[in-house]
Amino acid sequence: MQIIDKILSPLRNATTMRVEQKASATKGIITMHGPAQAVWTPRDYGALAKNGVMKNPVVYRCVRLIAEAAGSVPLQICDDHGPLEGHDIAALLAAPNGEQSGAQLLEEFYASLQTAGNAYLEAVRIDGVVRELWGLRPDRMRVRASKNGWPIGYEYQVDGHKTLFRREGEDGFMPILHMKLFHPLHDHYGLSPLEAAGMAVDIHNAASSWNKSLLDNAARPSGALIYKGVEGAENLTAEQFERLKAELSQTYAGRSNAGRPLVLDGGLDWKPMSMTPSDMDFINAKHAAAREIALAFGVPPMLLGIPGDNTYSTYREANLAFWRQTIIPLVQKTGAALSQWLCTVQGDKAVRLTANLNAVDALSSDRIAHLQRVLSADFLTAGEKRQALGYPAEPQEDGHDPY
Repeated sequence: MQIIDKILSPLRNATTMRVEQKASATKGIITMHGPAQAVWTPRDYGALAKNGVMKNPVVYRCVRLIAEAAGSVPLQICDDHGPLEGHDIAALLAAPNGEQSGAQLLEEFYASLQTAGNAYLEAVRIDGVVRELWGLRPDRMRVRASKNGWPIGYEYQVDGHKTLFRREGEDGFMPILHMKLFHPLHDHYGLSPLEAAGMAVDIHNAASSWNKSLLDNAARPSGALIYKGVEGAENLTAEQFERLKAELSQTYAGRSNAGRPLVLDGGLDWKPMSMTPSDMDFINAKHAAAREIALAFGVPPMLLGIPGDNTYSTYREANLAFWRQTIIPLVQKTGAALSQWLCTVQGDKAVRLTANLNAVDALSSDRIAHLQRVLSADFLTAGEKRQALGYPAEPQEDGHDPY
């Protein structure tokens, strides 16, 4: 028995050690799919950016609307008693680096998130305190995963030069904030609205290209020239064929020749073979694709000037829906991520970053309606009304009480 106990003792100890280790029961499954190495993004960011943001006006406007609107919402430092003034993190967000304001940095951050589904911020620390924040391009960043599938670092590559970011200092601070949108099939990268709307973007771009080609070649009919020569000369010679092509190209192609009639002689007969623009219904197909793009980004089509969408009776209702359903959740999510990232490392866990919605002009009607509802509630005390409006229950003694 003693010999058996000596043999089984290491196995029992190993089993005990495995039980005592704290790790996710599901993340370890990721290691079955490959070795511990860098995980590359599964999409072509360059193609999405060129064909989407840079070539498609609907995508460009959606990204600009979301980025500028969300970037205009100020983030404020709060604790359990309300907003704080003069906090170091507030000063950092107001002037994150020497080249950008806080609104510009956040606008770039939100635009990357909408284009790639991923957005990255780099924190520069001096003596353990974050002094600067910089935005990083998502196509240059890749995640370094451990053998258990957890991200342990980030690698940023520009022109062959690589920079590796890992946890640093005694507090284990990660200098990279990676914010991503939900992706159902990937563990490390997010799914962008632009990728989800990829087919609609292709249809919209193809319709625009077709219209451009129609303008450039409107006078050259789409069809076939049929030569009916005399018996024994049913076919054109090579010289006659090349001369006919040159005359068609010079005389009937191009915008300046639009509408010029086609004069045929010498046994030539014209047979049209293509459908007209009305048959193809390009305009309606283009508007349908634009609505699908706007749907993926969460932008009401009415704000983009797309006809045929009467979901909202007025522009004001569409704008309010845009702020409530798209902008506010995005800003609140960003504030929570920044709070967990910055407030913890600054040693002030009691504070948090929240969206100052009172500074948003587009939501003024909501604030007025909320104020009227609270003030007309006779069953609430004055202190409860103050708390419902976001103020301390008791007035401030310094005379700066806004209520």
